[in-house]
Amino acid sequence: MNRYPKRDDLRAMSGYHSPQVSVKVRLNTNESPIEPPAEFVRELAAAVGAIRWNRYPDRAARDLRGAIAAMHHVSPDNVFVANGSNEVLQSVLLAYSGAGRSVATFEPTYQLHSHIARIAGATVVNGQRNADFTLSEDEVQRVLREHQPSVTFLCSPNNPTGMAEDPDIIASTIRSAPGVVVVDEAYAQFSPHTALQYVNEDSRVAVSRTFSKTWSMAAARLGYLIAPTWMIEDLEIVALPYHLDALKQVAGVIALKYLPHMERGVAEVVAERERMLREMRSMPLTVWPSQANFILFRPEALAGNAPGSGSASGAGRTVWQRLLESGVLVRDCSSWDGLANCLRVTVGTSTENDAFIAALRNALSARD
Repeated sequence: MNRYPKRDDLRAMSGYHSPQVSVKVRLNTNESPIEPPAEFVRELAAAVGAIRWNRYPDRAARDLRGAIAAMHHVSPDNVFVANGSNEVLQSVLLAYSGAGRSVATFEPTYQLHSHIARIAGATVVNGQRNADFTLSEDEVQRVLREHQPSVTFLCSPNNPTGMAEDPDIIASTIRSAPGVVVVDEAYAQFSPHTALQYVNEDSRVAVSRTFSKTWSMAAARLGYLIAPTWMIEDLEIVALPYHLDALKQVAGVIALKYLPHMERGVAEVVAERERMLREMRSMPLTVWPSQANFILFRPEALAGNAPGSGSASGAGRTVWQRLLESGVLVRDCSSWDGLANCLRVTVGTSTENDAFIAALRNALSARD
């Protein structure tokens, strides 16, 4: 095959993927375990008949932006919508990063922040979190001072660690950052606080959200950004024309009518998360607190090996494989920066969570 070579800077990169294995219990992608209400499905089905399929969609997505703006008490001119929050992040990086500019992340965090930044041609600079995965004020300020990033990412609650960032550090980062600060709030509805109050016309702050998690719409791939109007105008320059299809726009508008259903779903997931945490803390695991819909954990030892003996090396991958053999798929994070032997489990339905807990106990006690 006479292949044409890709860009030099992409040769060492690989795509970002979550394994899609056919199993009975799939808890590796942080989706909502709760389906949208039946009323949503019926209303959306009826709306399909009103779409003029031979015409392009509303390029400005005015109805959807208006509905999102009303929910957040901002102007539609403060809202940018795209195909999932990942395209939102890509648009920000196309507008403000690129060759000769740097993008700051604090590891471990959401891998696509760095991945998309590199695809955009930017230099990625990685600050490091504390041993407990919290952010250090001194480390954040060092990265900002030494690298002068054009874009700085904060993720709250942070994926994959699950913890919301310290509000004081978010505030100080916004005050000190020389460029744009993007606070990725994909799991915002689970969090005790938000950075939305920092968005104004004099700030360089943007807050990204998604419909994929608490709105139970992962299949739709819909995300949005709340930002100053001047930033929204910049993002419209890099967005492709008609990038958001008509059905997706309608689905987003209809979904926002069912806020009480979403809030009840969040409460159910939180209750299940806390139950899972109690169960997992009784096992030979390190389990980190979570303010999201997933839990990060690390097996400390397997059957026949004393905890702390050093034999836990590789235990994460072993447990992941044993869970998979039991029909339960979780996310293997053990190759990620700072996450040796760590796994991440999404909070599912109570039945799925019971299956996970039982499979995890067996995986930790099984002998080869």
